[in-house]
Amino acid sequence: MQERRKQERKSLMSYTQVFDLYGGILLGHLADLNLLGAMVISDRELAISTELTLAIELPELPGVTTLRMTIPARVAWSQPDLSPQYFNLGFEFKEVTDFQAKIIQAIIDNYQFRRDSPNYNIRPA
Repeated sequence: MQERRKQERKSLMSYTQVFDLYGGILLGHLADLNLLGAMVISDRELAISTELTLAIELPELPGVTTLRMTIPARVAWSQPDLSPQYFNLGFEFKEVTDFQAKIIQAIIDNYQFRRDSPNYNIRPA
């Protein structure tokens, strides 16, 4: 499948819960994120084009006292996860305020899963 994403997603190492704000249900957990959207690992499948307001419980972030961020979103895609009891849900954010963009960037900066090799000092033999 051709990659249509306009911005690279950043995989996260944080157990961040995502709720349907008005439905009052836990959708799942944030797996990756960028300023345009997110992927949530869920135990339920949602129909593509479903519109809802996400309530993202925020992890601890330096200088941020907000505990939850709400953001309108649309289900852009849905597919089975590698684990058969889960689904990967791709959400497109419909509107991101400047404040929300700063929070999203703080989450990425603090919780991005880094695949770089550590730069350890090599001891002489």
